[in-house]
Amino acid sequence: MISLSTLLNPPKGLPLLDILLISLILGMLHGATPDEHTWPITFSYAIGKYSTKGGMKAGFLFSLGFTIQRAFLTTLGFIGLAEIYQKYNLDGPVYLVVGVVMGVAGAYILRGRYLHLPIDKLLKSEHHSEKTGGVELHDVPLKMTVVHGLIAGFGFGAYASIITFVLAPQVPSVFYAPLPGVFFGIGTMIMQILFGALFGNILRAKKLSEAEISYIARKTAGRVLYYGGIIFVIAGLLIIVFPIIDNFAIPTGNPIPNLNAIDIGFLLVILVVGLIGISSIIYGIREASKISKNDKAKIMKL
Repeated sequence: MISLSTLLNPPKGLPLLDILLISLILGMLHGATPDEHTWPITFSYAIGKYSTKGGMKAGFLFSLGFTIQRAFLTTLGFIGLAEIYQKYNLDGPVYLVVGVVMGVAGAYILRGRYLHLPIDKLLKSEHHSEKTGGVELHDVPLKMTVVHGLIAGFGFGAYASIITFVLAPQVPSVFYAPLPGVFFGIGTMIMQILFGALFGNILRAKKLSEAEISYIARKTAGRVLYYGGIIFVIAGLLIIVFPIIDNFAIPTGNPIPNLNAIDIGFLLVILVVGLIGISSIIYGIREASKISKNDKAKIMKL
């Protein structure tokens, strides 16, 4: 049985199987705890698909891009090129880019266009839309989750430090170097698929029509991505200009990373998933109710 202390402070001289097992468990902890690079994205796309299958697909695709980047990161860790993370704070730039991509995806869902950027052509996606109560709704572009995962993987925290600077250098050769990142990504993927399924079914808990659920889901996904993206951009710019902000942390006494302190990352999760996400669902339900009442009124007049 591997203790929490061993997971968070792995000893040297570990065999390859132990390295991969620890990487997998760390990935599961990463995916299960409130992380600003995973939860806001998975929540947005999963709820936009409003089903178990759609939510699981959102979690899988996001984690796929994330896993590819983590494999690259642990390879850098083995050959010593990941030292850039110890010299420079990349949180600000990563938040900024993640926020821009979130905003782009949110704008497409809400308005049917990628902020005048030809990303839909790049991804070879078509514009799918439908109307509910006269309101045009645009499909949630799940392909974008892979892009989110690739970008979010450049974020660096306690879990990334362990697999990059402690576990990756211990593998037998450079050919094995991507494996800690791959297993970490798989662990994250397992939990994100589970959470994606949960998020995707939130709206099913209320007795709503299929059209109402579709409207609320897409509106919520678009708003969380669009306005959450703005918050990420602001956070990124503030950290770039005032790096000390990234050091803000109020200890909680919990030793598990992502739960050990109330910091900028934790606050981003609360703001985007908690505040914007929940308020968007409530507001969307009210909007859908008004649309349904108007439709019923029109039918009665006929």
